[in-house]
Amino acid sequence: MPKVAFYTLGCKVNQYESAAMAELFEKRGYEIVDFDSEADVYVINTCDVTNESGRKSRQIIRKAIRKNPAAKVAVVGCYAQLEHDKVSKLPGGAVVIGTKDRHRIVDLVERARACDEQVVEVGNIMQQRTFEEIAFKGHRQRTRAFLKIQEGCNMFCSYCIIPYARGPVRSRPLESIISEAKSLAEDGFKEIVLTGIHLGLYGFDFKEKKNYLLGVISEISKIEGIERIRLSSIEALELTDEFLDGLLKISNFCHHFHIPLQSGCDSVLKRMNRRYSTADFQNRVNYIRKLMPDVSITTDVIVGFPGETEEEFLQTESFIKELEFAKLHVFPFSPRRGTVAADMPDQIEKAVKIERSHRLIELSEKLEHAFREKFVNSRMDVLFEEKMTDDKYEGLTENYIKVVVESDEDLHNQIRTVKLLKNANDFILGKIEQ
Repeated sequence: MPKVAFYTLGCKVNQYESAAMAELFEKRGYEIVDFDSEADVYVINTCDVTNESGRKSRQIIRKAIRKNPAAKVAVVGCYAQLEHDKVSKLPGGAVVIGTKDRHRIVDLVERARACDEQVVEVGNIMQQRTFEEIAFKGHRQRTRAFLKIQEGCNMFCSYCIIPYARGPVRSRPLESIISEAKSLAEDGFKEIVLTGIHLGLYGFDFKEKKNYLLGVISEISKIEGIERIRLSSIEALELTDEFLDGLLKISNFCHHFHIPLQSGCDSVLKRMNRRYSTADFQNRVNYIRKLMPDVSITTDVIVGFPGETEEEFLQTESFIKELEFAKLHVFPFSPRRGTVAADMPDQIEKAVKIERSHRLIELSEKLEHAFREKFVNSRMDVLFEEKMTDDKYEGLTENYIKVVVESDEDLHNQIRTVKLLKNANDFILGKIEQ
């Protein structure tokens, strides 16, 4: 039995796609092994959102060849799409696919193995108009299953390479989504996380213009066994009153939103081509909290964007404090060749970006602690995921608070009511209610 190993860089969408490709290999008689093992085929699902991710992708390709020089290496994903000429020149890059035709990966790998020749299948992603179905089992992570329903992005933020790597918006048919969601429920998964490159644009490519994403969530909520539905990330302006009012009526929708801010300064947002103001963003956050007082709102922030002055950064810092996010994901600006921002004047020095990143990371830790503190002494349902030690389990509340309890029971994939007792480092210590 031939062996195949996977290495995945980047986002949850990549993780989903790697799991789907692994399923295709399994169906063809391959054994899935750990990446550190010797394998006949190595599949590297690459990322190119930052300079570091591109460098890491090249590093992993070389690592695979060192593991087994006779192996075939298949390089897929964003870095392969954007830099396929470079990838094809790397030693061992036997199969180069990009961000389409991944449903053909086994055939392409077997062609390379049979003929001992390089196979490069990287098309013009900007001409892709249909959602690529890869597999139907979905990405399984602990007790949560990620379900990809959308591909591509039409927004072209000035710093972002993703529209060029992933192409235009393509939405997955509802029937296909429901089929996979039912399969996940039958396999015992209680929580589904809907994901995509630009999730809020789901249905944008359909002829009739209506709130398709709300319809998807509503239909999944009716599936027996699905007790939680969560969104991976969604833009502020896509959280309309109609959409949010609809979500409030869905009892198993989790009160947690990841809403990318990127900057809390209007002049920086304009240079980023983000299409909203801080006032727009705040309006959406305020409305969400009015409807869902227990909601967790997390966000992404880019520091050191070209031309970002200390005053502009301080505006961002102040805005973040005012909105009291539950957590920040902080990214120093990384210029991507081919984007508008890469050629902007007044690029910020690395040391400044590092210093600003550290300031916001420290702020995030304070905000996280403050958010958790609000729920100490309350009772909340927790979906337990994994065993930490012999007698400790960790899990998540609906609003994405990590909870740790002591228990002799096997709590994996169980939802239990927990009294939250003590705010710790990055979690709340709780006790299961009998």
